[in-house]
Amino acid sequence: MSNGSMHKVLSSELRPAPASAISAALTLAWRAALKIKHVPFQLFDVVVFPIMSTVMFTYLFGGALAGSTDAYLQYLVPGIVVQTIVFLTVYTGVGLNTDITKGLFDRFRSLPIWQPAPIVGALIGDLMRYALAALVVLAVGLLLGFRPDAGVIGVILAIALMLVFASAVSWLWIIVGMLVRTPESVMTTSFLLLFPMTFISNIFVDPATMPGWLQTVVSLNPVTHLTTAARGLMHGTAVTTDILWVLVAAALVTVVFAPIAMRMYYRER
Repeated sequence: MSNGSMHKVLSSELRPAPASAISAALTLAWRAALKIKHVPFQLFDVVVFPIMSTVMFTYLFGGALAGSTDAYLQYLVPGIVVQTIVFLTVYTGVGLNTDITKGLFDRFRSLPIWQPAPIVGALIGDLMRYALAALVVLAVGLLLGFRPDAGVIGVILAIALMLVFASAVSWLWIIVGMLVRTPESVMTTSFLLLFPMTFISNIFVDPATMPGWLQTVVSLNPVTHLTTAARGLMHGTAVTTDILWVLVAAALVTVVFAPIAMRMYYRER
């Protein structure tokens, strides 16, 4: 091959700089968000159940539990939003497990990018998913008669607190996603944990009506504190202690499970 031909084949231009950590994470976050568009069932199946629960509990039990359906809606809707977001956290583990199963995990590993980007990007993308689900459930609640006394600011602060808590819980599902073999196994595991956490709480019923031993269990449930704080923020009756409890719990969960998840992630590579 002549020198002229070699010059045409081999470019003399400088190789483009690799993507920064932020750029790589945001690109993969957008990929995670696009899953809602291409696989809307991941949002649909989790949102439909809370909407059905809101309608059913309000009109079947609202009068008995709170004296009127309107009063019960004010109590129930913030809790239903919490339940929706907590349930959605499992899809972080499902998505990671799917990538591992389909070989995308190995493809990301071969790319010249910041290696934690797939995990960080998935978490950022899931925050968008959580916020969208919360808005859908709140819209239904508003149609039924929910009226947050603290207005838009209170609702935004409540959702922000839920997102902080959900981002912490997501680390647990990242670990599960790397431990089990199939996405279905991640979902099965989630039912064993999330259903007791959400139903043995104050989402649907005031714990004051429960037996003493059950009140103790409910009071130790982090979902109870999150629901109480979210209700307070939405209705302008928030207690600083409840908010701090949620923030401390989220920080502890992150400190414990995030290093374990990242160690397993690098070991998986």
